[in-house]
Amino acid sequence: PAKCILCGRCVRICEEIMRTCSFDFAYRGNELKIATTLGKPLNYSNCTSCGQCLIACPTGALIEHVQFPEVEASIHAPDTLVVAQYSPAVAIAVGEQLGMRPGTDLGGMIAAVLRRYGFDFVFESAFGSDLLIVEQATIFEERLKEGRDFPLLTSSCPAWVHFLEQYYPELLSELSPLKSPHQMTGALIREWLPSMLESGKKEIVSVLITSCTAAKTEARKVEMTRGGVPVIDLVLTTRELARMIKLSGLDLEQLEPEPPDAPFYSPVSAGKLTGVAGGEVEATVRTLYHSATGKEISPSKLHRFRIHKSMRTMLVKAGQREISIGSVSGLSHAVALLEEIKSGKRKLDLLEVMACPGGCINGGGQPIPVDEALIRTRTKAIYELDNSSSLHSAHGSPALKKSYQDFLGEPGGKLSVDLFHTTFTKREVLL
Repeated sequence: PAKCILCGRCVRICEEIMRTCSFDFAYRGNELKIATTLGKPLNYSNCTSCGQCLIACPTGALIEHVQFPEVEASIHAPDTLVVAQYSPAVAIAVGEQLGMRPGTDLGGMIAAVLRRYGFDFVFESAFGSDLLIVEQATIFEERLKEGRDFPLLTSSCPAWVHFLEQYYPELLSELSPLKSPHQMTGALIREWLPSMLESGKKEIVSVLITSCTAAKTEARKVEMTRGGVPVIDLVLTTRELARMIKLSGLDLEQLEPEPPDAPFYSPVSAGKLTGVAGGEVEATVRTLYHSATGKEISPSKLHRFRIHKSMRTMLVKAGQREISIGSVSGLSHAVALLEEIKSGKRKLDLLEVMACPGGCINGGGQPIPVDEALIRTRTKAIYELDNSSSLHSAHGSPALKKSYQDFLGEPGGKLSVDLFHTTFTKREVLL
């Protein structure tokens, strides 16, 4: 691109995360030549769309595929119901681009702004995270009975899934069959929301607001459609949301916070933890502990799992059972850990993998610039939401219980499998 100054930061960050490429930049005349010096070159085939190169770019030469103009067109279209869901990582980061203190939670303000912008419903992706946690605990219990040796690998990060499909297809059977939390929420918006409306004739446009640029690619995958129709139509990043708010002319100081809409809104903090590396496993263990003992585990007993490292492991005793859990962020670190597990050097029961260092709070769609201190601030903000909550476990969510009672039936049931499970396929790296 014209703005590119050939600094190579995007290449360096990609090497640190993927370890699949090493480029040598050479500027000759007016032609930018990229030569492979090690491994396979990065291209549209093997790029995981994690977006870390966007964060690394110092000039803005690299940007995401902007879709908020399409959202605006949908809002003004007749007979169209525009529905939004936003992730926890968005709520604690969007304020940075609006001149607020880093780590400020704008969850309630996002709902207020989007309603005034023209959205008909505003939901929270954390509800889908609660669903994922409960369903994942069910899957874990089933695999435990089967005596599986390899850990259950989480599937909530689309960039990680894409990477595994390309470079470790032999491990796809160990991957959780669940879709990402926002895709699970999107499936409910498609299948359940119409029955709650007075008239089901309106076309639903489902919009996801997330910190994850890989979610844009994920939304176009055939596996994420129902009857050939995408579950999520448009995906906006945190940066796009900030631009929308600025262009709207709304004065945030004149608005009062508003909660997201029911039924896809949960007051528990478990789903919000998925915004940070290690949070999904921590929340899942809370439900597994309850399943094994009938009691709630104190969040303080899992605080040791919150160390600020790329890789963390912990042994949790749940009654007579011991659960070995792990979390890793950054795909290069994931590769190293997977090799240890395959060689038998390390034993785990449940492993969470996030492509972006630090997890979704450092996703490719988050505000720029970012540094280690800012990542820690965002992480702390998520943990504070959990610490201040009176409801910590997904299985204790009243909204979640009602969704199973009124629509889904039971975790792992026929409808849950139909809506929330997907398949993964080996993907060839073309070049």
